[in-house]
Amino acid sequence: MTMLHLNAFLMGVGHHEAAWRLPESDPFAQTDVAHFTRLARIAERGKLDSLFLADSPVLWNSIGRRPAGTLEPTVLLTALAGATRHIGLIATASTTYNEPFNLARRFASLDHVSGGRAGWNIVTTAGVDAARNFNLDELPAHRDRYERAAEFLEVSLKLWDSWDDDAPLGDKDAGRWGDDSLLYPPRHVGRHFRVAGPLNVPRSPQGYPLLVQAGSSEDGKELAARYAEAVFTAQQTLAEAQGFYRDLKRRAAQFGRDPDSVKILPGIVPAVGATEAEARALEEELDRLIKPEYARAQLATTLRVAPEDLDLDKELPADLPSEDEIQGAKSRYTLIVTLARRERLTVRQLIGRLGGGRGHRTFAGTPEQVADAIEEWYRSGAADGFNIMPPVLPSGLETFVDQVVPILQRRGLFRTEYAGTTLRDHYGLPRPVNQSARRLAAASH
Repeated sequence: MTMLHLNAFLMGVGHHEAAWRLPESDPFAQTDVAHFTRLARIAERGKLDSLFLADSPVLWNSIGRRPAGTLEPTVLLTALAGATRHIGLIATASTTYNEPFNLARRFASLDHVSGGRAGWNIVTTAGVDAARNFNLDELPAHRDRYERAAEFLEVSLKLWDSWDDDAPLGDKDAGRWGDDSLLYPPRHVGRHFRVAGPLNVPRSPQGYPLLVQAGSSEDGKELAARYAEAVFTAQQTLAEAQGFYRDLKRRAAQFGRDPDSVKILPGIVPAVGATEAEARALEEELDRLIKPEYARAQLATTLRVAPEDLDLDKELPADLPSEDEIQGAKSRYTLIVTLARRERLTVRQLIGRLGGGRGHRTFAGTPEQVADAIEEWYRSGAADGFNIMPPVLPSGLETFVDQVVPILQRRGLFRTEYAGTTLRDHYGLPRPVNQSARRLAAASH
């Protein structure tokens, strides 16, 4: 039978923006490799599919608000590869502010170093601040960023397939290390990129890294349906999650793909306590530690309004920009506005909800209740698994691994041992066939 897929989404000392203020938290852990090594080993002890690191080529928020500044994720995951044996390693990297050759080489290298455990979370990066770090005055249009992303992926796939698996020979007697005829330079010329190739790294253990996508806009869903093998998404209700799940699987089928080969993984922020009251108390303590002046400024930026237009004790203004006017993070904008309108939240209440999960589903309860919530969505056609986003780290991850995972295992929903060695093995996905070799073979017949 199919099993749940569970990823550990690691962010500093936790996903709740006030987690760093708890007595247990180290406010400088976000640049401490030992901290992340501990988290990686906890997650691997729980047999989770992978670790996931978000990233953006810009300073995310005011450094007064929460711990800021993060290590480059492929560098950090390379260190974690040496501290673990089985767990997958997924890093976020932007197609807007990288070049295909450099990024393809970086992920192929991580796949080699880790023995086939690399994954790439493909993002197009919203926000004008990032654009201004890369010689641009304004953010490229939403559609242009996704067109570039699609071509970026095409070039990357060609580069990963630019070495035949049999190209390295290592023939000492003949004095011939490799076979040049088994290199397939892409010689790509397109709208956004001109890349000769081949890649200067042999084909990696997985063929290429697991491809992950996290956008939920129309363009994002099309990119995911065409290429992604896992989709990270933010959904607030069961009905919304079911709708997204059906839509994405349908789109994948339209591209001639097996819908079951695309894993849909919503985020969930579980506050776990021995009793429901204890879990609620943790949630309330964290919300109490939020400084609303920072949070309101961030919310105003997301909503494209002035901070003074957001009264903490009133609902969102009626005259917010339409989704069509938003060029960056369209799906997150829609999620936040829909959540606030549906539940008639004041700005202060909305800040509390977003402080815990930035639009991802938050859930407070006992280990049994958290397991029930996960199972309900899984069995109801809303998710193939979850991106686990502990509000506090490391304690939240330890509690999930030691108290929630065993319940899921007893119910037959989650593995008790790793069945393979690569991230693709964990997802039940085959190693991709080298398409360049296939095209060459077809042309010769």
